[in-house]
Amino acid sequence: MSEPGSHGYGRRGTGPPRWVALWVPVIVSFAIQVLPVLLPRRFGPVLAPIAHPREFAFALLIMMVGPLALIAARRFPGPVVAVTAAAASIAMLFGGQDWPPYIALGFAIVSAIVRGARMWAWTSVGAAWLTTLVWALAIGVAWHPLRIAGVTLGILIVFGIGEGLRTRREQFAEYRRIAAERRSSELQAERVRLARELHDVLAHSLSQINVQAGVGLHLMESQPQKAADALASIKLTSKTALDEVRSVLGILRSDGNPDAPLVPEPDLSRLPGLAASVTSQGVTVALDDSLTEPPPAATQLAIYRIVQESLTNVLRHAEATAATVRIVEGGGEYVVTVVDDGTAAGASGPADGDGRGLLGMRERAELLGGSFQAGREPGGSFRVEARIPMRGSQ
Repeated sequence: MSEPGSHGYGRRGTGPPRWVALWVPVIVSFAIQVLPVLLPRRFGPVLAPIAHPREFAFALLIMMVGPLALIAARRFPGPVVAVTAAAASIAMLFGGQDWPPYIALGFAIVSAIVRGARMWAWTSVGAAWLTTLVWALAIGVAWHPLRIAGVTLGILIVFGIGEGLRTRREQFAEYRRIAAERRSSELQAERVRLARELHDVLAHSLSQINVQAGVGLHLMESQPQKAADALASIKLTSKTALDEVRSVLGILRSDGNPDAPLVPEPDLSRLPGLAASVTSQGVTVALDDSLTEPPPAATQLAIYRIVQESLTNVLRHAEATAATVRIVEGGGEYVVTVVDDGTAAGASGPADGDGRGLLGMRERAELLGGSFQAGREPGGSFRVEARIPMRGSQ
């Protein structure tokens, strides 16, 4: 038996209001079972009260057991169906055919099955019905076979209704669980996407700011104009970074509309500016964009971020003097290649696959159905290559 009340009605979206589920069965059972016992004789022999006071009190007591027990069906569905089955058995044995049907048993069976007390229902009702038949045979009660078959069929039909309602509730609960898991997965994916965007924006911008700040400090006294240029570059870089961060965070403030960022997302048109900003920091960037048609927005964003992160790694790790960015299309793919001439041993760190930058680039390519490779070339340079299918980005 499950915990009392653990499968009860009344939860939001899973059943009728609590008072309906509790009191409607009680009221209906009382009206069908108890009122006929109290009706005056003029309504006919079937509805007439029992003539003898003791018989009348016994009948009234037995008929009231079921409706009263149903009041506790929410908390104790198993014991309620057992008590109601016993009362129905006594009513059938000693009430003959003049007593009304024991409708409370049907409500108790359905309640027990729906609320998780299936074993209670099947065991208690089966035992009560079997005991009723054996006892009737022992005391010589003559029941027509059709009546026995009808009662048995009625019990099975009630059990079928209960099992159907239970299955429906379980399916509904499963649908809600799957929907909750899907929402959780979508939320987690969105968090990963936002984290990736913030990493790419901040890592690149802060690396540029760090380099320019070092240049400004170094040249402040000997070459004030170049120091001023470095500070201007810091100002421009920080402003661009703030705009992009606002764009990413704007998704969180757009009332559930992820298509309404505060500023446009980066695309391939911003690659020349990106290359120029890196060139201004001492690493000459050669940009070769041979695409004839602009890719879809998602692909442009992925390519831009891959190039941005690659150039950031060149600045931070490679000790390079030049880098080449090449974007071509062929064989149904967009191929993005970034190669630097650096020889620093420290550049091998990200190449091992442990850096979050490489992980982010790989995720961007694979999310669009592509592939990603990064490693050191035989001559010592470092090469990053991403392939994004043209069809997968539509």
